[in-house]
Amino acid sequence: MNLKKPKFWNLKRPNIFAYLLFPFSILIGLFSKLKRSTVCKSLKIKTICVGNIYIGGTGKTSLSIKINEILTKRKKKSCFVKKFYKNQYDEQKLLERRGRLFLSEKRLNALKNAQNENYEFAIIDDGLQDKSLDYDVRFVCFNSINWIGNGMTIPSGPLREPINVLKKYQHVFLNGNLENTNSIKEQLYKINPEINIHIGKYEPVNLDEFDKGENYLVFSGIGNHGTFISMLKNNKFKISKNYEYPDHYEYKNQDIDKILNEASILNCKILTTEKDYLRLKNNKNSYKIKYIKSELKIIDEEKLIKSIM
Repeated sequence: MNLKKPKFWNLKRPNIFAYLLFPFSILIGLFSKLKRSTVCKSLKIKTICVGNIYIGGTGKTSLSIKINEILTKRKKKSCFVKKFYKNQYDEQKLLERRGRLFLSEKRLNALKNAQNENYEFAIIDDGLQDKSLDYDVRFVCFNSINWIGNGMTIPSGPLREPINVLKKYQHVFLNGNLENTNSIKEQLYKINPEINIHIGKYEPVNLDEFDKGENYLVFSGIGNHGTFISMLKNNKFKISKNYEYPDHYEYKNQDIDKILNEASILNCKILTTEKDYLRLKNNKNSYKIKYIKSELKIIDEEKLIKSIM
């Protein structure tokens, strides 16, 4: 089941709904602390975990792809590792398009398979909360538009762990609205004065495929629909209407029929993300839909390189 995040999660302050759910947040936090895992430290392959504490839409997959590009350019044998989830076909396919992906229901098994094939680096997309693995490098990703939402943990808010957990992490990655980063940096340094902050922004790479004189109906089912819309507006796309679906949404034929009918009425072209397009593989009308292919541009790439090498 795909569900949208509650709107009150992204308010600047907790509201009554957040406080009503707070006892459940405490219980979930206690349960997480009681869980004990044997930490594996015997792997020779260097592990780079790219994860988040804010649920969805933080750019972890994009950063994973960028790190793989950097390592590949430097002649390092690197791969992706991801825990298998049936509803994350889009992310899995996206990673497979960019490099070698090792999938398993247990990340440790996938890492062992990568090590057996003599990979030097494994980039783990998600898995920050997997305490059974002792990663060499950890990145915590945030979108600067939503940042930490109301600052509370699930189900009162969008955080998997309290924000103070950043005291034990090495690196933070920020993407989204670059204008918001200074105030976020101040908050981060108050929590952890030693933390390394990396910043990036999304840039479309296939703009020549689109006529910006046209009007577009835009849809997506990603973690942060707003970032996608902002990128399009910054690149002068005319958006007549947009639809937001839950993250990893499995599109039904009736969903696509609705989009096609609406686009016909509005005389619009249809536009989505690459991740969403990969979920349309079984729809006979997918050829009528175009997608924006974007890549992550790191503001200080040398700093990122030093952190992973």
